[in-house]
Amino acid sequence: MTRAVAVIYLTIVLDAVGIGLVFPILPALLHDVTHTDDVAFLLGVMTALYAAMQFICAPVLGSLSDRLGRRPLLLVSLAGAIVNYLFLAAAPDLWMLLLGRAIAGVTSANVSVATAYITDVSREDERARRFGLLNAMFGMGFIIGPVLGGALGDHWLRLPFVVAAALNGCNVLLALLMLPESRPPDPGKIEIAVLNPLRPLRWVFAVKSLLPVVLLFFLFSATGEAYGVCWALWGGDTFHWSGLWIGLSLGTFGVCQMLAQIFLPGPAVRLLTERGAILTGVTCVCTALTAMAFANQSWMVFGAMPLFALGGMGMPALQSIATRQVDAHLQGQFQGVLAATVSLASIVAPLGFSSLYFAVRDEWPGAIWLSVVAIYAIAIPVVVTLRPANPASEP
Repeated sequence: MTRAVAVIYLTIVLDAVGIGLVFPILPALLHDVTHTDDVAFLLGVMTALYAAMQFICAPVLGSLSDRLGRRPLLLVSLAGAIVNYLFLAAAPDLWMLLLGRAIAGVTSANVSVATAYITDVSREDERARRFGLLNAMFGMGFIIGPVLGGALGDHWLRLPFVVAAALNGCNVLLALLMLPESRPPDPGKIEIAVLNPLRPLRWVFAVKSLLPVVLLFFLFSATGEAYGVCWALWGGDTFHWSGLWIGLSLGTFGVCQMLAQIFLPGPAVRLLTERGAILTGVTCVCTALTAMAFANQSWMVFGAMPLFALGGMGMPALQSIATRQVDAHLQGQFQGVLAATVSLASIVAPLGFSSLYFAVRDEWPGAIWLSVVAIYAIAIPVVVTLRPANPASEP
């Protein structure tokens, strides 16, 4: 592994820890600022605001990284995260919290730029394994962050946000001092059209070969939202889990996913091909979800975790396929479009899953997991149609 890739991984870990730090504390912060007990709606507004700003701006930032280089855009993204956390740490009013989240959404190019960076510096046969490690580093941060955030919040409600800002400050220094540029800047002028957030989206719809990959990113990202929205509710309703058991189940899920992302993608792609790895991963996840839908004892959920882990081989393989869909000089733009697609799923899917869960909650809470299986069923024919593509260029 090159030093540059190691720095990218460390940057993603620190970023994910910072994000994870704030999750256990954000509801309490909203309560402290607004002096109201029912903050669920406001929490949803903050989440949707971040995702909406990311949806608008991620394609633009990705396009700019193709022209200005990956490093400057990564630094801007990390600096935006610092501003966000400082707003959260100091904000006396709700509007400042919302402004901070909006700034974070505008500058949230770190994952898409990191993906483009790894694409720049990796051979095709290395990409699935390296994307798996990238996802594992993000998962590692999300395992560490919530535990640390909860402990820090017990000392002072705003302390996790200060620590998150400090971690991103370390990230800026790390990228500034140790991360070389992977794509030299384009000496030509930046066209005003590049700043149009709809331009990359129109480009994707004009290049039909890109649509299946974009659709799969949307569907897979949408399924992931079900866990964040429904897991704790389902655990409490079905098994009467306490907060500790909910945390243990999520932690076990996170550890299994992280190990799968580290060890499975490379060998799976060599043995099964990228498309085969995706289909095998979908099959394993659907089997686990079906088991969870009918589970009536807690041990059955933990018994399904290895199947969830096997499902982790699919996304890195899809990411590897995605990098071959466009020419090298358009990687940032395409990764930005994919990041916007993920953001769109983060806006739409939580609303759908929360509404569906409350519709089935009284009769059969586990039915929510069969709805996730249904979305995967829609994705399977799209995966089957994937073919090696000639890289697309600007129309």
